[in-house]
Amino acid sequence: MQQTLLLVDDEEKVLEFMVPFLRQEGYEIVTAKTGKEALRKAAEFKPSLIVLDWMLPEMSGLDVCRELRKISRVGIIMVTARAEETDKIIGLEVGADDYLAKPFSMRELVARIRSLLRRMEGSEPASQTLERGELSISEVQCRVWKQGEELQLTPTEFKMLLTLAAKPGIVYSRLQLLQAALEDDILNDERTVDAHISKIRKKIEDNPASPVFIQTVYGFGYRFGDRL
Repeated sequence: MQQTLLLVDDEEKVLEFMVPFLRQEGYEIVTAKTGKEALRKAAEFKPSLIVLDWMLPEMSGLDVCRELRKISRVGIIMVTARAEETDKIIGLEVGADDYLAKPFSMRELVARIRSLLRRMEGSEPASQTLERGELSISEVQCRVWKQGEELQLTPTEFKMLLTLAAKPGIVYSRLQLLQAALEDDILNDERTVDAHISKIRKKIEDNPASPVFIQTVYGFGYRFGDRL
């Protein structure tokens, strides 16, 4: 089945550059030039993944991302000329799964799209749901519940949580978590892992400032609590 991508950018030349290349890769393409149009197109076409520019008319890409995350777990790659680390973390904090700075090569964009789509599809079905304290984690469904209430995690957040929860007590470095989540040899900033972990904690912990599920091992990385 052909997958649909929604490309959101207010620059016509950028869309003209991306659209034919991605169509050649076998994707169905929908485009939008404003934030409000992006939200309408996302609701209408229900894309598999959105490539979202930061700077847009009417409402910013960040605001679009926030609105989408209220109703959808669609994969989102934020694209922007803003390359500062703080901007990258802000993009991840509002719900983006990945971040790509302009200018970028189409080969890198395609690699990131494929990687994120694989994460969303999940890996081989697990034989049963992981039960970790108040959490239930279904790998085959890519869903998480806490005390029976479903939590909304992005594909990247889910993959990181699943990696940690599958082996409680085992310490993972930031690089190992990044590789597990991205499933690709794409260069990325290990420090973005901290932003993802922070968002996961806000969703699964009673007190994110004193986490029980995902614990920091200073100087090494993170582990899932082994007494749950």
